[in-house]
Amino acid sequence: MIATNLQAHILIVDDDEDDYLITSDLIRSIPSSGFTINWCYSYKEALEQMKSRANDIYFIDYRLGAKTGLDLLKEAIVSGCEEPVILLTGKGNHTVDMEAMRVGAMDYLIKGELNEEKLERSIRYALERSASVKALRANERKYRNMFERSKDMVFTANQDGGFNDVNNATTDLLGYTKEELMQINIYDLFIQKREEERFRYLITERREVNDLEAEISTKQGDHRICIISASLERGNVNKDYMQGIVHDITNLKKAEKATLQIEKLAATGRLVRTLAHEVRNPLNNINLSVEHLREETANNENGSTYLEIIQRNSNRIGALITELLNSSRPAEMKMETHVLQSIMDESILDAIDRLTLQRIKLEIKYPDTPVIVTVDKEKLKLAFSNILINATEAINHKQGRISVVINYTPDPSIVISDNGCGISEENISRLFEPYFTSKRNGMGLGLASTLNIIQSNKGAIDVKSTLNVGTSFIITFPKNQDVIVL
Repeated sequence: MIATNLQAHILIVDDDEDDYLITSDLIRSIPSSGFTINWCYSYKEALEQMKSRANDIYFIDYRLGAKTGLDLLKEAIVSGCEEPVILLTGKGNHTVDMEAMRVGAMDYLIKGELNEEKLERSIRYALERSASVKALRANERKYRNMFERSKDMVFTANQDGGFNDVNNATTDLLGYTKEELMQINIYDLFIQKREEERFRYLITERREVNDLEAEISTKQGDHRICIISASLERGNVNKDYMQGIVHDITNLKKAEKATLQIEKLAATGRLVRTLAHEVRNPLNNINLSVEHLREETANNENGSTYLEIIQRNSNRIGALITELLNSSRPAEMKMETHVLQSIMDESILDAIDRLTLQRIKLEIKYPDTPVIVTVDKEKLKLAFSNILINATEAINHKQGRISVVINYTPDPSIVISDNGCGISEENISRLFEPYFTSKRNGMGLGLASTLNIIQSNKGAIDVKSTLNVGTSFIITFPKNQDVIVL
């Protein structure tokens, strides 16, 4: 039974007017249909109409003079034509039929076998399939656009982890070109073995990874903390493939860490001020009492000696309290413009005696361009000196080496590295806590004071360390009006 209510603008491309009239009459005779039929006998004009996409469906004769209907179909598709094409021919040819389907024709009909029912069925099928294809292409463009414009790393890979496709954010995050990424594996990016094994287990056994926090490496060797989600899907050829998204949270983690450090310093500061107040009151009474006793025992040499001991220790306690208060309160800053290389040179000069005595090799790498910063020079020198002294004390072998590198891209920074004993992962998280120290006679205030100074200068500090390999302190300044590269 013939369907009804078909509506479409049809263009018949045929260089034989008689064939056009026969085909158009058959189409018009389809019951309850509303077709608008136009004719075109020129290859060039037909191509222009197909480019303009003015019609809903095209009937194209295979023979069009010097060229063929297949040539027209190929050119039209390259030019962006998405409307369905039905190829017409005077006699059947299996090779032409197969080639027409491969190129993109919706159907292949023999003119001598045409009738109303066959034409109706072919038109209906072509329009329905065209609508489905257009919807699929629209969705493909939409999701491809989302894929390409996503700020997160989005990828597809084979079931073994080899990359198949990546978006631009992936190349931006990892520093590899798309061609380079096609030669590596998702598992190659993991830094921690346990995180790689966890990802392998989840994707293999459960076929899904949800919000796995892991550290991955870039081409430049930088470490990025990311949230990874991925799944194993079944492809069209009945073969599994992996798809995933990677969200970079490195800056968020740094901000959380900095906030936590500030909160720790603030809490410690409140505690120190309370203790200082409680200790200084009885300490003042002790000092007053010593002054009175000194007058009464002026002629007693032994008594005077003991009073001097009490006085010295009282003064020492007072100095310690002052030092504790200074390390916990925000430093008063004297912000001026200086060359970062010069500040570092003066800091090295303050620590040069220690370096020389321990025969530590010093490596310095500065950019040729002066990096101008607005900071409190003296306090920043103290912070750099604290780091250099810590690096010196961490080296307990004869091949000691400390390197100082200044960079101004992507952000102005100083990297101070040593090849000392390193710091355990557990201790790194507590490194800037006041009173935390691994030194026998240390007070644990040097790095706490350093952090306070760096933050007061609008900088950030990060530490990377490996036991028995060494430690790097990375001090970074924001790229804004306070930091200028000349």
